[in-house]
This record gives sequence, structure tokens and C-alpha cells, in this order.
Amino acid sequence: MNKYILLLFLACITTVSFGQNTKPIFKFEKELINYGKIKQHTNGKRVFKFTNIGNAPLIIKDIKTSCDCAIPKKPEKPIMPGEKGEIEVAYDTSKLGGFSKQITIFSNAKNNRKMLRIKGFVVKS
Repeated sequence: MNKYILLLFLACITTVSFGQNTKPIFKFEKELINYGKIKQHTNGKRVFKFTNIGNAPLIIKDIKTSCDCAIPKKPEKPIMPGEKGEIEVAYDTSKLGGFSKQITIFSNAKNNRKMLRIKGFVVKS
């Protein structure tokens, strides 16, 4: 009986361990982009670069921002294991003053909700 319980226990551990390794995993170069001081009406596009360090294709399902002033662009194709990808964010630099915005990524990754941030200060041209 004890051998049966031990074998069942080992089978469960093995299944759980292998199941955890079949998910994609984001590894971002940076999770915060600081624009610093940026002139009004200048190019507000910035790029978050990442690698899929997991063992399965990474699919970004949706990206939401904390305001309409930051427009994200997600990769349309899955990012295969070991491949690099980019998420472009275009901030509207027409409004003066400081900003701090969140970008939330929804995906099939191990952590299916990932938060990124942008911040900066728009000054008069």
C-alpha cells in the first residue's frame, strides 16, 4: 500500500512540474519607460522589447491602457519560444504636464496579466 501511495505521489509531482514548463514567459528589457522631459507635439512613440523565455508560443490577446492618451500596438502573430517581440506605445504629447500611465497586457503567459508603465513630463515647445 505504501509503495502505491509513493508512486501516486511521484506521478502527481512529475505532472505538476512538467505542466508548469509548458507556458510562455515574458522577459522585458524594461517595464518602465521614462520619457523624461519631452516637448509638446513631438513624437511620443516608444517600444517595450521582450523575449519569450518560456516553452510555448506567446499570444498577446489584448492590451489596455489607463487612458486614451496612450495607444498600444501589439504583435499580431504568436511569439515563439526564444523569439523577441515588441509592444509599441504612442503617447499623445499635445497636453502639457506630467503623466504616469499603466499598460496592462493580457496573454496566455504564465502570468496572464502583465503591467508596464510610462511616465514623463510634456513641456511647451
